[in-house]
Amino acid sequence: MLINLSNHPLEKWQKNQTETAKKLYGTLRDLPFPQINPNWDEDKVEEYAKLYFDEILAILESSSEPTNAVHVMGELTFTFNLVNKLLRQNIECVASTTERQTIEDNDSKLSVFNFVKFRKYK
Repeated sequence: MLINLSNHPLEKWQKNQTETAKKLYGTLRDLPFPQINPNWDEDKVEEYAKLYFDEILAILESSSEPTNAVHVMGELTFTFNLVNKLLRQNIECVASTTERQTIEDNDSKLSVFNFVKFRKYK
């Protein structure tokens, strides 16, 4: 199972990202990324990370997949805190990597991000 903890729900993933995730992890499940208040101190961020850590453990307990991981992309201090907690429990964590394609049209610039692969946090 791959738990998608990001601001990008599975329904908005590119086809090749979804196919790659299913091939590597089987079942896919969204867990919306929390709103991390920029005024919180480190203790409050750690408290939220612990709540999500506990929720992820509960979800993974129900998984029958041979390989489980958490796709974590979002606010950096929360991500760092949560990923460290998960790795200490030997839970694989990944980030998605992309290539940026920039399209310029007169005075505007559009960036399109194309999925390349999942990269493990270590």
